[in-house]
Amino acid sequence: MSTDRIEKLYKNFGILADCKDKSEHEAEYLEILTAVKGSSKEKRLASQFIARFFKHFPTLADQAIEAQLDLCEDEDVAIRKQAIKDLPSLCKDNKEHTQKIADILAQLLQAEDNAELSVVHNSLMTLFKSDAKGTLGGIFSQILSGDDLVRERCIKFLTVKVKSLGHDVITKDAEELLISECKKVLQDVTADEFHNLMELLGWTALAHTISGQQELVDIVADQAEINQNFDPKDPENDNVDRLIQCVKHALPYFSSQVESARFVSYMCEQVLPQFDEISSNEEGADPQLEILKLFAELCTHCGSLENSESKIEKVFERLIEFMPLPPDSDSEKGNQEEPRLEFSYVECLMYAFHRLGRQCPDFLTKDADRMKDFRFRLQYFARGIQGYIKKLREALQGKTADELKTDENKIKVVALKTTSNINTLIKDLFHSPPSYKSVISLSWKPTAGSARDGPSAGQKRHKPITYSSESSPNKHPKTDKSQREIYQPPSGKYSNKVSSYVKFVLGRAEVFVSGAGDECSKESSPWTVCGHLCMNGLHSFTHTCNKLPNMQLMLLMFLFVRLSKQMPGLYSKFHHSYVEEVEEEEEVFEVGEAGDVSFEYSCDILGELL
Repeated sequence: MSTDRIEKLYKNFGILADCKDKSEHEAEYLEILTAVKGSSKEKRLASQFIARFFKHFPTLADQAIEAQLDLCEDEDVAIRKQAIKDLPSLCKDNKEHTQKIADILAQLLQAEDNAELSVVHNSLMTLFKSDAKGTLGGIFSQILSGDDLVRERCIKFLTVKVKSLGHDVITKDAEELLISECKKVLQDVTADEFHNLMELLGWTALAHTISGQQELVDIVADQAEINQNFDPKDPENDNVDRLIQCVKHALPYFSSQVESARFVSYMCEQVLPQFDEISSNEEGADPQLEILKLFAELCTHCGSLENSESKIEKVFERLIEFMPLPPDSDSEKGNQEEPRLEFSYVECLMYAFHRLGRQCPDFLTKDADRMKDFRFRLQYFARGIQGYIKKLREALQGKTADELKTDENKIKVVALKTTSNINTLIKDLFHSPPSYKSVISLSWKPTAGSARDGPSAGQKRHKPITYSSESSPNKHPKTDKSQREIYQPPSGKYSNKVSSYVKFVLGRAEVFVSGAGDECSKESSPWTVCGHLCMNGLHSFTHTCNKLPNMQLMLLMFLFVRLSKQMPGLYSKFHHSYVEEVEEEEEVFEVGEAGDVSFEYSCDILGELL
């Protein structure tokens, strides 16, 4: 009996295939539709024949689709796979059915069999290439109204597959539909759904225009609920994780034209005051540091803040919590432990304060006590960081690119960048008045070059220029530093009137100073030498110096200016012995009182001036 029905199917197929006006043979097509209730072989044949002649019987379209849908729900997985594979053929010449077929395939994404699920994916991809806009309409109808499993799998499918299709398939009209439907879905999403949909929107043209980027930032702001109070202890909403995930999605779109002021204000007013209450149940997680890193990045493109001083004050208050004062030196407290220096936290907060401080440059200077206290903290932190930088550079000196890829050395490289960033910011803030001009790259942000392209940590950034004897025989080869001719003071009959010379050390440079008088010796401090040397010219200069906050810097500058005029070799000697040899190491002169950080930074500034 079953054999007779199969033969009948082949006969009907032959009639439909051979005739010119197929609409006259509607009865044969109806017999094919009834075959979906037959045996397994009948069902597989019916699936293929229904799709083959579907376009010729528009009046039977709904009935044919229902018959094909019955096959898609069959108990036999082989029949289901055949029917699913044939579904896109129903839309090949009938685009008006694409959305309905896509809706059916979207529901079939809940299949548990991997082979069957793969067939569903392939059928959807075929539909996309035929009619992307209609396919998106069918999928989003299930995302908005389907059950949770179907919704989840539809969003995942779009996130993974749409980008692989490219803009040749996802045309402008289809992309506009994709954007508008994603916005509807984003009104009520889970964390995973939000992540996937934002990733999908980031692929569209929306992410490549200023207005589109602003729109994406607004979507993230709504999702982050920055208009509401921040409660880090709310277990239901998980506000800490929500904030972290939302800011991560917003960061790529901030620029000089798309400002982050709303997020920065929220961080300052809502998050920083409750910073101590932020915690995580996950072992090894540090949400506090993660939030501070995001906050620092937000400050890069902050723009103008309303009531900026109050917001900067909240950042400053949190910063000084991580910048301790020097330990008490009283004998009774001689066993007091050294405070712990949190370099990563300080880099984030100091960078944020440094960036936002430009909007209120007199924040520190208008409160003398605050300025004095902050300087003490800067001095102590700088003293601790200098030694750490030196050790890190020594540890990384001469490492190859492969050696720097080890976990231990990666940590050291990041630590060196962190401490160097802090060092740069401290120099700026130690100016009088504080400066906010330096620009740094945050230690956790990827650099433009890779390890294999750039220099090894601890090495000079620029190689010295050399000339080979073959290419340029007239150039003098660079001599060894140990063979350099040391500057010697003048002697002979033309120098009888020159008073005694005193030699003292500036970094690695030996400087001979004349005119110091008998009261100076090589043990004399630079200030004694400066005083005797500049006796004639200093008097007229003193009035100006007394008005400046950093007398030491001005005295040192005056000394060098005066010596440079009388001793032309001094500048050259200083440049070769200090600037060229130290270069990136940012070392300080070995003069002045021990631990005098303000003097050390003055010397660094002088080095930059020279």
